[in-house]
Order: sequence, then structure tokens, then C-alpha cells
Amino acid sequence: MSTTTSPARDTWNVAVRELRPVVRDPFSLIFSLLQPIVFLGLFGPLLVGGSDQPAGETLQWFVPGVLVMIALFGVGVTGSNLLFEMQTGSHERTLVAPLSRSSLLIGRALKEMVPIIVQAAVIALVTIPFGFTVNLAGMLVGLVLLSLFGLGFGALSYTLALASRNRDWLFWGVQQATIFPLMILSGLLLPLDNGPEWMRVAAALNPVRYVVDAERALFAGDFGSPSVLWGFAAAAILAVVGLAVGIRAMKRSN
Repeated sequence: MSTTTSPARDTWNVAVRELRPVVRDPFSLIFSLLQPIVFLGLFGPLLVGGSDQPAGETLQWFVPGVLVMIALFGVGVTGSNLLFEMQTGSHERTLVAPLSRSSLLIGRALKEMVPIIVQAAVIALVTIPFGFTVNLAGMLVGLVLLSLFGLGFGALSYTLALASRNRDWLFWGVQQATIFPLMILSGLLLPLDNGPEWMRVAAALNPVRYVVDAERALFAGDFGSPSVLWGFAAAAILAVVGLAVGIRAMKRSN
């Protein structure tokens, strides 16, 4: 009997396995919508009230940033699931299964795309009655961009989990020390145009900023904006780096 494996089939099987708990208990997916809804409900009115622009135009700027925040926070903690599996011995059992090591990481990372797409679509649709307008084609391309970004960032989260085996504090310390600067320096919540020079320089090195700018252009239907190209370039580089580092770490896992 042949023991050869197909990386594509293995990746699909891993992704389906990881999605089953979400399908069986969708409460976690619903609960994860709480944070972006709180930001929209509490921070949104403050932003609208402090702006000279109509509410619809302010939401056009704000909502795409919230969608990126969903991806940033959602996939940033996915490594904790792998930490739990390593503590319970489940991860060791998957390592000896007839699966390619790369599929164990790619399948997990792809699984994170489904909740991100669902949550982003729900948030976008919920804000339409409040003046947010959606370019359907731009929204679809924007969700593809979010998925590409989430794939790379999720792979890095799993890599951090592998490096933090038996040291939960290291995972959460690095995660918290990284995710909030990335969020603030992306211009996700507030524009950075009037920030100090050092902050603008740091923001220019932040890949999340380019994804945020691209999402704003796409949801407005501005496909010709250079920010769209820069956003996809940043997300693609992040995906390549994240998967390369993550697959290498997974292959060395024991």
C-alpha cells in the first residue's frame, strides 16, 4: 500500500479538521464579533462627531480599518490553539500522522480565513444603514486581500507558538508587544498625518498600514489607486515570509 502523501490533499484535510469545531460551535465566531462592534458603536460616534465630514464619509474611512483589525486580532491569537494542542499531546499525534509537515501549518492558517471573511462581511453589511457604502467588486477583492494578509500573519502566530512551547508567557508577551504597535502605527483608528516624524517613519515600515490603505481604496471602488498595489505587495510579502518561517519551524518540530 502506498504511503505517499499529496500536500494539497493533506492541507485540505487539515483545514477541514480545524474548521469542524467552528461549525459545531459557532458561538466563538459570533463572540469574536463583539470587539469590532464595540469599536464601531463607541469609537465610531466619537470619530464622526470630531470630523467635519458627513457620517457616511467618515465611516467610509473607518470601517475598512475595523475590518483589518478583525484580521489582525483574529489571526494574531491563533497560535494559542497550537500551544494548547502541544500541552495536551494532540500536536505530537498529528506529527506522526501520514501528513506532510507543511500541510499542518498551511491548513491551520487557511482555516483562519473563513472566520475572517464571515466577520468582515457581517460588519460591512451592518454599517450600510448608517451611511457606509459598499462597492461589491471592491469588497470581494478586499476580502481576498484580508485573506492573504491573514494567511501570513496567522503563520507567524503559529511559528511563535512553536517557539514558545512550555512558555505561554513568551507567546502572550510577544503577541501583546507586537499587535498593538502594529494597530496604532497602521492609521487604523486615527490618521497619522499629524503625528511626529518618528511615528510616520515607523508607520512607513508597517505592512499593516499598506493593507489598511488598500482596503479603504477597494471598498470605495478605487481600483486604480497605487495603495491597492502596495497593499497586495505588503500582504504577499508577509504571506511568503510567514509561510516560509512557519513551515521551517513545523518541519523542525518534534
